[in-house]
Amino acid sequence: MADLSRPTYAGKVRDLYVLDDDHLLLVASDRLSAYDVVMRETIPQKGRVLTGLTDHWLTVVAPDVPRALLTCDPAAIAAYAPEADRPEWAGRAMLARRAAMLPLECIVRGRLAGQAYEEYAARGTVHGEPAPAGLRLTDPFPEPRFTPSTKEATGHDRNVSLAEAAEIVGADVLEHAREICLSLFARAAGILEERGIVLADTKFELGYVDGELVVCDEVITPDSSRLWPAASVRSGETPPSFDKQPFRDWLDAEGWDRTPPPPSVPPEVVAATSARYVEAYERVTGHSLGDWYGSGS
Repeated sequence: MADLSRPTYAGKVRDLYVLDDDHLLLVASDRLSAYDVVMRETIPQKGRVLTGLTDHWLTVVAPDVPRALLTCDPAAIAAYAPEADRPEWAGRAMLARRAAMLPLECIVRGRLAGQAYEEYAARGTVHGEPAPAGLRLTDPFPEPRFTPSTKEATGHDRNVSLAEAAEIVGADVLEHAREICLSLFARAAGILEERGIVLADTKFELGYVDGELVVCDEVITPDSSRLWPAASVRSGETPPSFDKQPFRDWLDAEGWDRTPPPPSVPPEVVAATSARYVEAYERVTGHSLGDWYGSGS
């Protein structure tokens, strides 16, 4: 039996447990990270939302996309690893195949926002690549852009051009990753549009399992994406959102310098942030979060 008394690796939000040579258990906590710093306070239901949305996109919407995820069903997880049968993990745990991860964050941008907007405003480029002139904040690109960044062991990830990314993983691998990510983004963006939500950008993690390039980790969640209510998007204006950007905005308004320790988060901000996560899940899936695993725990 695997030792699940402590995680093999504790990330900012997820705890990873190695079950055997071929399988991992990833458990999404309610921890909240902003600017690469983990807050002291947790956000109720956040871990269940991240796990439930990932399962929705990969098993309901895009079951044909190659993926590391095997199941989020607590019963199926317990059948494979009885020591993982913990009520507090229900709805938060993903049984996945172990993958050799690409050393890139695979970002797809449909709209101009975030770091891409800051770079564009300063230099007219996005990840070092030319971009159309005259764009404003939230404006759509002529077509979604694949804009990778590095994975840094310490400090912040670094945005890179496609040429630089190809030097890291090879041109053929980069093109394959690009095809997977753009295809999944297009499918998700179309579905979200029907639900009145704009998918501005999202980050994918890819890796190899048995020689096949697959999607790993969380997929199109409020932590990995910018999700905007379509009716509120105005060119040149910061829209409200279902992701954690409003929390970042609150931190900025507090005057925090983005280095530890973070400021204390008041209960009303915790509650509002939790409500946004739950609303994101329910608007995207069309189901109540109460119907997802772990509602009784």
